[in-house]
Amino acid sequence: MGRKTKSQNYIRILRYVKPYKAKLAVGILAGFVAGGSLFGSFFWIKDLIEPFEKRPAAPGVELESGDVATNGGDNNPGSAAGGMPESSAQMEAPGKKSGKEAEKKLKEFQFLEKYANEYGIPLQTPDGRLTWQGFALAISGLIALFFLKNLATYMNKYYTRWVGTRVIADFRDEIFGKLLDQSLKFYGNTDVGQLISRSTNDTSQMESAVAHTIADATRCPIEIAACLGFLVYTAVTNRNMSLLLTILVGLPAAVLPIIILGRKIRKTCKRAYSRIADVVTIMHEVFTGILVVKAYGMEEAENARFKETNRKYFKTLVRALKLELAMTPLMEFVAVLSVIVFWILCYAKELTISQIFVLVAPAIMAYRPLKDLAKINTYIQKSMAAADRYFELVDMQTEVTEKPGAVPIERFERDIRLDNVSFSYGDRKILDNFNLVIPAGKVVAVVGETGSGKTTIANLIARFYDVDSGSVKIDGVDVRDMKISSLRSLIGIVSQQSILFNDTIANNIAYGQKNPGRDQIEEAAKKANAYGFIVDGRHGNGFDSVVGEKGCKLSGGERQRISIARAILKNPPILILDEATSSLDTVTEKLVQDALDNAMSGRTVFAIAHRLSTIQHADTIIVLAGGRIVESGTHDELLAKGGQYKKLFKMQFAKGARNSKAVENTGISS
Repeated sequence: MGRKTKSQNYIRILRYVKPYKAKLAVGILAGFVAGGSLFGSFFWIKDLIEPFEKRPAAPGVELESGDVATNGGDNNPGSAAGGMPESSAQMEAPGKKSGKEAEKKLKEFQFLEKYANEYGIPLQTPDGRLTWQGFALAISGLIALFFLKNLATYMNKYYTRWVGTRVIADFRDEIFGKLLDQSLKFYGNTDVGQLISRSTNDTSQMESAVAHTIADATRCPIEIAACLGFLVYTAVTNRNMSLLLTILVGLPAAVLPIIILGRKIRKTCKRAYSRIADVVTIMHEVFTGILVVKAYGMEEAENARFKETNRKYFKTLVRALKLELAMTPLMEFVAVLSVIVFWILCYAKELTISQIFVLVAPAIMAYRPLKDLAKINTYIQKSMAAADRYFELVDMQTEVTEKPGAVPIERFERDIRLDNVSFSYGDRKILDNFNLVIPAGKVVAVVGETGSGKTTIANLIARFYDVDSGSVKIDGVDVRDMKISSLRSLIGIVSQQSILFNDTIANNIAYGQKNPGRDQIEEAAKKANAYGFIVDGRHGNGFDSVVGEKGCKLSGGERQRISIARAILKNPPILILDEATSSLDTVTEKLVQDALDNAMSGRTVFAIAHRLSTIQHADTIIVLAGGRIVESGTHDELLAKGGQYKKLFKMQFAKGARNSKAVENTGISS
């Protein structure tokens, strides 16, 4: 099962290449040209080596000077060194043999002979050796072939690496989009550091692997095939089958370390990627919570925790490095052994340098692509280790999905209904057969202890989660049957934690809107009581001031009013307020509350309240306990009942201030 999954992942990577098949085809074709030119260059090697071998002229062969070569110093063609006449058979045999060699040599250069004869360029001497003109032509041809090979290699690498890099960019796009589609439950159960690591480190490993692998994998096999093809051709032509067998056995033997170590590299690299994800997680946690770290003097403890995690990552990485670096020495050792056996056989067969070089040169040329194949295998194992983790994330099911044929909803007119809703976080039940109606145009507030389900209701209305059972309906339509984008367009949210992006104030207010005018942005800021602090000089560039990471350059009240301005500019018919003033001081709370009153005007509001003073004018207040509504009514009605709401109210307003103004105004006695 594991092997099947791994092979499927490899095939899935190749499928991402399909949109760029034209560029890949050019790269592969260039790889064929590179391999073909390498194959052609081998035919020149023997002829370039032979002129440097000192050989006596063959008997009976007429030289350029018109003389006849003999076996001795005597010019008498009929006498041997000792003056004894030779038989005609003895005299003619060597000449015939030499003539056959010359004829054979001439045939090898027939493709040049045709053009050489037109310009009167002699290519060979009568004894079959290259003339200096032929030697020059051979040199030129070899240069041309290698120029073509290197040009084709450049094109092969450029186009294939372009495709590889583009594919990885598509991977990043895909995984980012996939993560954006996940529900809030997913983010509640997943470490953000792990997500960042998988989206960056894992894809970076895949990038370096795929970009290099496609280039080398399309070129190296062709070059190896060219070398082996010429070796077979030469061995068969010259009947050196034992030497060919030595080479053909030696080359695969050199590949054995690739196969053996490659599998171990993949497993080790997968562990290493998991370790680096742990490193990123700690960095993310510490840097985002740096205030708490410093406040509690935990710098040394966090530093020690980071060092330990980093040490584990280092050890895992070193294990992978050992395996990777062992591959090349093992290949070279096996290759050297093969060369030694080859030289022993050459010595035993008394081969000339040119004969040996014809066999050795292709073997030497094949070693580099073989070595590159070792790198390819390492890259593949690294990339597949990262791909395994990548596809685990990509294949994760999105908990909140849009049904085929989901209907768009353009307006909200009647009510929001939660009918018999049950919802749990894991094994912990939050809502159980919960029912609630929020009429259009009304303000419904919810209060209760932490964990009673207040925020859960808001998240279900916006469909950040799906209910376990029951339904959430807007104007009678189940939110699961709506297009998610149209549902969210009806809802604006102002939360306790104001989320701002490291951008300008204007862009943060305009977030989610298509090209709003500056006058619209400024009007929203005015309604949110934000215009004053934006333009009064506290922030030098006004609306163009950058707010910093998570709005760190703004105060809490300023961030909150920017969030309210964002909701006002969106102008949604439904507004969700999630304890929007709970962390503010009294003066700032008054400014924010006034801004909220402006935002709530004419809208249906679901308000989660911590400070009861902010919801006294709500049309309906519900009190939650254990995922159920225990009380509901207006502020005055709930106080008159003397139940849970009154207890909460007295805790906030009457404790330690029996005769305070708040108590007098509400008529509550101690």
